[in-house]
Amino acid sequence: MATNFKSLLPVIDISPLVVKCDDANMAEDAGVAEVVGKLDRACRDAGFFYVIGHGISEDFIRKVRVMSHQFFELPYEEKLKIKITPAAGYRGYQRIGLNLTNGKQDMHEAIHCYKEFKQGKHGDIGKVMEGANQWPENPQEYKELMEEYIKLCIDLSRNILRGISLALGGSPYEFEGKMLTDPFWIMRILGYPGVNQENVIGCGAHTDYGLLSLINQDDDKTALQVRDLAGDWIPVIPIPGSFVCNIGDMLKILSNGVYESTLHRVINNSPRYRVCVGFFYETNFDAAVEPLDIFKEKYPGKGTSQVFKRVVYGEHLVHKLQTTFQNLVEHS
Repeated sequence: MATNFKSLLPVIDISPLVVKCDDANMAEDAGVAEVVGKLDRACRDAGFFYVIGHGISEDFIRKVRVMSHQFFELPYEEKLKIKITPAAGYRGYQRIGLNLTNGKQDMHEAIHCYKEFKQGKHGDIGKVMEGANQWPENPQEYKELMEEYIKLCIDLSRNILRGISLALGGSPYEFEGKMLTDPFWIMRILGYPGVNQENVIGCGAHTDYGLLSLINQDDDKTALQVRDLAGDWIPVIPIPGSFVCNIGDMLKILSNGVYESTLHRVINNSPRYRVCVGFFYETNFDAAVEPLDIFKEKYPGKGTSQVFKRVVYGEHLVHKLQTTFQNLVEHS
């Protein structure tokens, strides 16, 4: 990262990229080239940006949050019907305070979902996460809504990554090679209770450990914060109809350190309940992630200050999960 954040993170209209997303010659389009330049600056300077013009309707985005609010309003006993357990592959409902970041309790509840895969597909490491996602019976049609939302987020993530690939000086498809033939995904549907005191940690400071994150947050409450180079925490003010997008640890590695993943946190200061739906687009579960050859060649000096060891994404994810939910036991 090269500069401090401005008072507002970059807002990027990616509609030219969406229109040309399946055109192998998209880089020749002037509109796409403008988007690519903005993506490059945002990824270098902040690691966070707003995305508009993405093609997913504001009404649909809002409906996802409204129905998620309806779930969290249910009685605790009802939510526990889809309780998260190790036996369920760490999928399902997590009560308030169960999640740990840097060893400290986070004040949020959540539904955790992951791409489903066949038993035995990913060996002993994958066994920890085997199982079907747990969806509540109420609100009705919630499962169908969220599965459609996941499909849209997968497509949007792929399109943004094509722009980021161009921004790094590659073809549009550098992030669709052998490490992304079967991309994994994670979705966390997060509920932050209203508070009557200031600076309650909804989620402690962390970087995201995958490739690309899409954040769909309530329009009327500001809680997400990102840290700038001066060490100051900058509020991510909601923009209706937008996604907040940020790059994760795996993209930092693939880019040979050209782009950094940025620390962020959630601080609750509102008496009103807040919902945030995070979608995380990843590499293959079994991918051995290391800098792509093209970016090692283009940016040979970046690797000298930090040597990237090969990271098997699935092992990294399982370690993070077991650390995050170290208090989770079968009869919690």
